[in-house]
Amino acid sequence: MIKFGVAGNSHSFYDEGHASTMEAASWCKNRGIDVFEYSFGRGINLNEKTAVAIGNKFKEHGVDLTVHAPYYINFANPDPEMIQKSFGYVLNSCKKVKDFGGDRVVVHPATQGKLNREDAVALMNKNIDALRLELDSAGYFDVKICLETMGKMAQLGTVDEIIGVCSLDDRFYPCIDFGHINAREQGILKNAINYNTIVQKMLDFLPKHKVSGMHIHFSKIEYGAKGEVRHLTFADDKYGPDYEPLMQVLHDNALEPYVICESDGTQAEDTVTMKKYFFSL
Repeated sequence: MIKFGVAGNSHSFYDEGHASTMEAASWCKNRGIDVFEYSFGRGINLNEKTAVAIGNKFKEHGVDLTVHAPYYINFANPDPEMIQKSFGYVLNSCKKVKDFGGDRVVVHPATQGKLNREDAVALMNKNIDALRLELDSAGYFDVKICLETMGKMAQLGTVDEIIGVCSLDDRFYPCIDFGHINAREQGILKNAINYNTIVQKMLDFLPKHKVSGMHIHFSKIEYGAKGEVRHLTFADDKYGPDYEPLMQVLHDNALEPYVICESDGTQAEDTVTMKKYFFSL
């Protein structure tokens, strides 16, 4: 079943006087939000006891928890010591999602750096392939590693590159950030045909269950010549992309992803807007 969620807490959550993530469980449930994505983007600093308590609270209210791994991960770094750190960030994120009672970790795959694109992609693939053994050694056989399409030209993570790394292991799932794709490609997503092209490409090269159960990030994003600049809200009428054609494509293809809204401060409201639209189709 398709599920709709939020990346972190909205402005409205804090405006209503809430402060603790523990309070977000009932807050999300009361608004019909199915998933809460907890970000460790700036580092993992949550102890096990608190993570388990948060997980229990969300389970009590029937809201799933997913994790976004630290932004520092770069599997195209030529320094072996830095690759070990990237392994550690992923493994620690897996530990937290297990503490939460969840099974999805979103990962930014790599930055091109000073390497040419071809060499950077080859190095990224080599290191993400090696991640399989790290996950096995730690016993994380059932955690989905959701590798994300990226929004800046200097980052690795085009649709084709994500399809490539997701082919390396059963646990590697695509995290398709349509706002990132639109920003990177200078406004390419204009209608349902554009969205459907991406979905069909994935169906051509990945198992259907990975495409149906993919992770999706969605928001409108301002972009410039180098790609992504900043996240916007659904109120923006300049940059896009629009959510309606995506909802139509997901509905028509009977896909069942997690759809996580990353709007800038209005993610809860915009998530509910998407969900209502989808179930009206």
